[in-house]
Amino acid sequence: MHVHVESDGHGHLSLDQELMDASAAYFKGSDSRTPSVEDLAERYRGAGLAAVVFTVDATTATGHPAIPSEQIAEAAARHNDVLIPFGSVDPHQGRAAVDRARRLVEEHGVRGFKFHPSLQAFAPDDPAWAELWGTIEQLGVPALFHTGQNGIGAGLPGGRGIKLRYSNPLLLDDVAADFPNLTVILAHPSVPWQAEAISMATHKANVYIDLSGWRPKYFPPELVRAAGGLLRKKVMFGSDYPLITPERWLADFAELGIDEAHRPGIVKDTAAKVLGLAR
Repeated sequence: MHVHVESDGHGHLSLDQELMDASAAYFKGSDSRTPSVEDLAERYRGAGLAAVVFTVDATTATGHPAIPSEQIAEAAARHNDVLIPFGSVDPHQGRAAVDRARRLVEEHGVRGFKFHPSLQAFAPDDPAWAELWGTIEQLGVPALFHTGQNGIGAGLPGGRGIKLRYSNPLLLDDVAADFPNLTVILAHPSVPWQAEAISMATHKANVYIDLSGWRPKYFPPELVRAAGGLLRKKVMFGSDYPLITPERWLADFAELGIDEAHRPGIVKDTAAKVLGLAR
């Protein structure tokens, strides 16, 4: 449910080099840090996996032009056996973001949207974004939001100005409540706000959690208990590749002690339902 396109294949990266390097140092991974859509298709096809792919449009907050979601969607369409494209729009672009979101679904076939409130520098519960959330709700696709700790900017002075509070999952409770037909996905274990995320996913039928961005062996105990019990139909496999490989994530996940009968739902079935792919 969570794979990043970090390069357009022609040298343009999703983030500036300082942020890319800081993220790489934080996660200490071994795979290429700058996969293109084509790279991802080859890798995931070889692994026998499928992936939701996207970038983040944080143009206003960072001054760094994003990889166009239209380009990602077009490339993913050539590999639709293994890749499912999500779009990203910059909320600060106002009406242009709303109109672009509609075009991305209706003309380019994206199956959802990715937002990163801290990197994009916005509070999701601000009424200024209500039209955007309402449009995505009308389009019938999910919105996936980064929550919790940030690897981007980690270790840099002031975290490069990236504010963690925007990624408190509780800021999305208003969004989920005010737009009950919008599927809201909380990306990552929401450390240090794990209890809030679990509470939201328990309370609201339209809130889900993807389990990307942390190796499962480091999951907070309350998340492991919830994933194997009360929330077993509300959590979904995500790696955050290229920051964590799917193989490493799956190997860790197998050691969590979650009932084998519940694992297929977490690894595939719930995501297929959320994405409208279930048969």
